[in-house]
Amino acid sequence: MPINRDRLRDLFGIKHRGVGLYSIKEEQHDGYVLETLDLLIDGAHVRGLLTRPDTPGKHPAILYAHSHGGVYTIGADELLQGRDYLLDPPLGPLFAKAGYVTLCIDLPCFGKRATVSESYAAKALLWYDRALICEMLGEQQAALSYLIARDDVDPHRVGAFGISMGCTLSYWLAAVDERIAAVAHLCCFADMRTMIQLGAHDGHGIYMVVPGLLDEADAGAIGALITPRPQLVCIGEADKLTPLPAFEMAWHEMAQAYVGYDTLSVVREPGVGHQETPRMRQAVFDFFAKHLHP
Repeated sequence: MPINRDRLRDLFGIKHRGVGLYSIKEEQHDGYVLETLDLLIDGAHVRGLLTRPDTPGKHPAILYAHSHGGVYTIGADELLQGRDYLLDPPLGPLFAKAGYVTLCIDLPCFGKRATVSESYAAKALLWYDRALICEMLGEQQAALSYLIARDDVDPHRVGAFGISMGCTLSYWLAAVDERIAAVAHLCCFADMRTMIQLGAHDGHGIYMVVPGLLDEADAGAIGALITPRPQLVCIGEADKLTPLPAFEMAWHEMAQAYVGYDTLSVVREPGVGHQETPRMRQAVFDFFAKHLHP
């Protein structure tokens, strides 16, 4: 029997986290506003960067999950600085100019929170049968609660986006939280059982290990829980972190759940590795314009 949302929440250890705004700094830029936020998530200070249109009213919004990339000092700055596997210009200002309020927070071990190593944090949690990625997921859900409560956000038009680690966090969040109206993710949708068989799983960090998850669900079953909400999947077919056989397995399982709906789409780039392409970027903007704008 396919996994259900409640059981997946249990496996992830999802719990309610309080979130509030401690402080805010605003900067006017050309065509958009940048807010630097100090959020309190379960009492912990978490930096958030938010780009928004400089026009009044309620806007659609995007919860942006930053990537990993082995560089721990970047975190939420990815929204403004990009990464070497993302195209220029960075997405934060572009999303704002396209009409979206976009929020990215520093996840544990990244950005202003790079005070302990990923190994240090992950190992401590694993002793308690908890996973670092699930801690990240819980914080993303708290950030979502903050985002939809803002006066300038339409809570019914909030999407999720991410590449690599951010990809996994985005579609996992959409699977467990129906407040995500649409999700677009790049370069990390793959069946982990197949990854293990191929020996490709070790390319991913220890943060991603969720004890017992594969006994009950894999990427395809998790992605299927998003049905019928719109979902865009983008991959490079030469991506060693998302080997084609692992993608195909996950896609086949998820696509069965979308039979009868026209809300699932994919961009596959032959010969492309772990990176965003112009076709992916255009697909993301077209996707959100279709599903988040009125």
